[in-house]
Amino acid sequence: MNIGTATSEENPTHVYFGTRGFWITYTIIVLFCHFLLLSMPFFSTALAWTVTCVFHSAFTYIMLHNTKGTPFGTPEQGKARTQTTWEQIDCGQQFTPTRKFLTIVPIVLFFLASFYTKYDTVHFIFNLGALGLGVIPKLPQLHGVRIFGINKW
Repeated sequence: MNIGTATSEENPTHVYFGTRGFWITYTIIVLFCHFLLLSMPFFSTALAWTVTCVFHSAFTYIMLHNTKGTPFGTPEQGKARTQTTWEQIDCGQQFTPTRKFLTIVPIVLFFLASFYTKYDTVHFIFNLGALGLGVIPKLPQLHGVRIFGINKW
């Protein structure tokens, strides 16, 4: 029963990530944050790209792979209560356009950050770590897996 909700979906997390408006908004927010970093006089272009890449990966890890349940639901969330946001997207179906988009964004940020840092070793290590944090948890082999029991409950 969905009394008092704005959508007919039992769990809107299954759907709203796949809308065109979400993809555009997501891209605009990432670009806005990057331009905000570029506007700071003490940030070089290389540092701004590295910070964008690292912050994006850390933020999306927390929001997609650490947060459980649904932000829209009632206290009785059923199956969504034990699933991360990433596991709920498109009802857990792998290789959907939404999942591909959310996987490609950290890869593109890594390439841009690497290019603008001229493959500097220190920046490259931070960007590579951010890429791992942004892509490895999204692999289908890790769907529903809790490494070392972290985020099990």
